[in-house]
Amino acid sequence: MPKVHNRHRLWISSLVALFILVAIYFMSVWLDASGLSTNLEQRNLGPSSQHLFGTDWLGRDMLTRTIKGLALSLQVGLVAGVSSVIIASIMGLAAAIMGEMVNRIVGWLTDLFLSVPHLVTLLLIAFVLGGGAKGIIIGVALTHWPSLSRVIRAEVRQIQTAPYIAISRNFGKSSWWIATRHIIPHLIPQLLVGFILIVPHAILHEASITFIGMGLSPHEPAIGILLSESMRYLSSGIWWLALFPGLCLLLLVRAFAMLGENLKQWVDPRHAHDN
Repeated sequence: MPKVHNRHRLWISSLVALFILVAIYFMSVWLDASGLSTNLEQRNLGPSSQHLFGTDWLGRDMLTRTIKGLALSLQVGLVAGVSSVIIASIMGLAAAIMGEMVNRIVGWLTDLFLSVPHLVTLLLIAFVLGGGAKGIIIGVALTHWPSLSRVIRAEVRQIQTAPYIAISRNFGKSSWWIATRHIIPHLIPQLLVGFILIVPHAILHEASITFIGMGLSPHEPAIGILLSESMRYLSSGIWWLALFPGLCLLLLVRAFAMLGENLKQWVDPRHAHDN
């Protein structure tokens, strides 16, 4: 049997992860919203060919609710990830470029946010902002930037010592020209990897905050809400209410984590010549 090389494995696993994410998106668009409607005649039905994930206590199709919830979590995670990367980029660049005083302030803020568990800070921010998607997105953006900003700061400091930066300065190029032409393009791979690795954290934190009632509205088919509601029915043997949403959430998070790890290996110079 032919050996599958490391780069081939990366391609295969990345394509599988992308397929899962694209399938979730298109299924959420394709599935009819009628599955979210109450139908008391079909309540508490187990998994079958008609309802692959069964139905809940109100007769709603669990496959439709799960896929719609995954799509909603994906949207929240993507927006929160982009916001967090933007904050990390600004903080990292400011710490590396704008002098020692700014570097100390950013370093102090980074240590402050890293010293408190993400969920605690996220809970406080979501509570202050009244919960909902806005509260979660802002909370994730404000709690997930420190680690990435440290990577960006270290990368910028290293780039500033490169010979081509000194040559550009000798030719009279401005700091803005150097930043836009040399520094920021060099940071794009790190920002992309950081974004993809932040998204699964954002999705899990959104689900956990929603699970305890501080996140998305109970009227929305969010995964955290599905899992929270299912707790009341597990003792009655209605296991499918928690099993399928939980497995699908793990599958979504694992797909993003796999993409991030693969991309991290692709942009790592140590793996550049791997077969």
